[in-house]
Amino acid sequence: MTDLAKYGPWAVIAGGSEGVGAEFADQLAADGFNLLLIARKRGPLEETAAKVRERGVEVRTVAADLTKPESITAITEATADVEVGLLVYNAGANSYGGAFLNGELAGFQGVIDLNVTAMLALVHHYAPKMKDRQRGGILLIGSLAGYVGSSSESIYGGAKAFSKIFAEGLWAELREHNVDVCEFVLGLTRTPAMIRAGLNFDIPGVNVTEPVDAAREGLAALPDGPVRIMPGNEKVVEMRSTSDRAKLVLGTEKMMKMMVPHH
Repeated sequence: MTDLAKYGPWAVIAGGSEGVGAEFADQLAADGFNLLLIARKRGPLEETAAKVRERGVEVRTVAADLTKPESITAITEATADVEVGLLVYNAGANSYGGAFLNGELAGFQGVIDLNVTAMLALVHHYAPKMKDRQRGGILLIGSLAGYVGSSSESIYGGAKAFSKIFAEGLWAELREHNVDVCEFVLGLTRTPAMIRAGLNFDIPGVNVTEPVDAAREGLAALPDGPVRIMPGNEKVVEMRSTSDRAKLVLGTEKMMKMMVPHH
């Protein structure tokens, strides 16, 4: 159960319309949090909001593309009259994958804007108020991609590596102000987005996480930052922290070809 007294009364969930984000919304609503849900597609966003309202909490929505600067203004204006004690940044995705030299620079910039720029803007807006109140929480959803480079995820993996280091620094900055910061690192998760991307969930020995479990474990990890790993992925993190980076990258390339058929 997430502590409403410390992290409430409002939570902002970026990427809150489906998959892990929708589970965050449902579980926080069950604990009494009012919510602002943010997603790009209005249809799924409003469906999730309607479901969560059945929990008896207030739910607001902002349909916005987080790669656009104006989205940050829309979000902050939507919460200008309420007290936000929890920010969950679950919006990161490999929205433009593939080999760097085969793609357009603007497409890769969008990956950075979604995974880094918008995240920083929202943290920079909400965290000072948490610091002033001496309570609150920031949960950033990370990825195992942030531990090793691959030819199809060099930009996304780099953005997630940034997120991990940023979480550690922010945790150090806010820990004495009773504001919890945690990056919760996910591996292969059976989300609608990953299903649409055609990922293979049946590779022997690969741990697959369900969204409901990811949300539950992520919320539970919030007080124990700066970085926590989704249970079942610890050996992968250990392996990806080895010093022989060439061997690791080449091994990851083979795994990616199994996981994503069109890799």
